Amino acid sequence: MSTTPIPGSVRSADDLNEEIRCLMLCSGGRLSAEQRREYEVLVIEWSAAIRGEVVKAA
Repeated sequence: MSTTPIPGSVRSADDLNEEIRCLMLCSGGRLSAEQRREYEVLVIEWSAAIRGEVVKAA
């Protein structure tokens, strides 16, 4: 699967996944309200990047 960012996205799915993992590790798995909002935004962006990369790979 490609790690090239989709149009309109600055980060690749791999980069976003790494950021999500770091957020979870640094918080010990217990997210504050602010971290939870950040997590939700990251997951939405990651999901969009994955969909774009799957379409590009097809």
